[in-house]
Amino acid sequence: MNLDRFILRQRSSTCRRTFGVGVESVAMFFIVFIIPTFIITALTLALYQKTTNAICLSRRRLDGKTVIVTGGTAGMGLHIATDLAHRGARVIVACPFEDEGTNARKQIVEETGNENVVYKYLDLGSLQSVRQFAADILKTEDRLDILLNNAGVGMPGDFLTSDGLNFVMQVNYYGTFLLTLLLIPLLKKTGKPGEASRIINTASILHRIAKIEMENLNRTNYWNKVRIYCNSKLCIALFTHELSERLNGSNVVVNSVDPGFVGTRIFDALNIVIGFILTSISTLFFKTPWEGAQTALYAALDEKSGEVSGTYFMNCRRYRASKQAHCSKTAKVLWEESVKLVKLTEDELGQCFKSLP
Repeated sequence: MNLDRFILRQRSSTCRRTFGVGVESVAMFFIVFIIPTFIITALTLALYQKTTNAICLSRRRLDGKTVIVTGGTAGMGLHIATDLAHRGARVIVACPFEDEGTNARKQIVEETGNENVVYKYLDLGSLQSVRQFAADILKTEDRLDILLNNAGVGMPGDFLTSDGLNFVMQVNYYGTFLLTLLLIPLLKKTGKPGEASRIINTASILHRIAKIEMENLNRTNYWNKVRIYCNSKLCIALFTHELSERLNGSNVVVNSVDPGFVGTRIFDALNIVIGFILTSISTLFFKTPWEGAQTALYAALDEKSGEVSGTYFMNCRRYRASKQAHCSKTAKVLWEESVKLVKLTEDELGQCFKSLP
């Protein structure tokens, strides 16, 4: 009996020593290899972002032109809207927060001296709101030269909206899909040979790690929140590809832009502390909202950008999007599924591609 106890004590002691050595080894591995690797990778990405970031140098004026900037009341959108107002455009900023919209409108007017700035309510998470906004624009505006689909959310949650759509997918993609189609008649009316109307959709480099499973694209409790965001941005790129095909021969072009990693409030959805930390890190190591706005401005203003369609821009130049983003078969299937989910009838879809008189 005493011998058995002695053996058990020895085994227990050996396990403790082994376990202790294992923990120390893992800790040392993290200190020596993982943490330095993470820091070096972050600094390398930061250096790349800062050294490759391009600035829109266009001096083009937009007097007499009308532009819409969704999400034009904060972050990159506010910088975009302010820049376009400086150029003399009639700028319509849209967001679902009335106080933010009113304050942004006031700020833009004060900074630019351009009184022709309007705030309109738009909730991309509501199909009814999108329809009301589009109907109001078609009724009150006689032209639309540039539609900047900038609005989006990060990863606030995985739930369905009242329309039965995944919230992140609806705000980042389905709402933008419906809004764009409903405004095409006015864009067609405005565009002229040699001076096309422009649609600019905000994508993301994260579209490269997205995954398309059409039957599961709109599900909740299936994807992790990061993947939902990535999927929504791949859908934007595929939508841009397909819409460019359907607008071929018209005086409307559509392109997507990748702003890069930008420190905006999009991270706030994670939680206050993590959001603040990620926003601060992004601003320090990656792009500021002003820097992130530059490629969208380039796509909206550069002369040659208005001559191409279905193109992906990053750092104020043309880039190749992922192979998935150029799959015509996937783009067509996504288009058909999106039409059903946003409840567009065949008659309505046909009307979307007719120019207003």
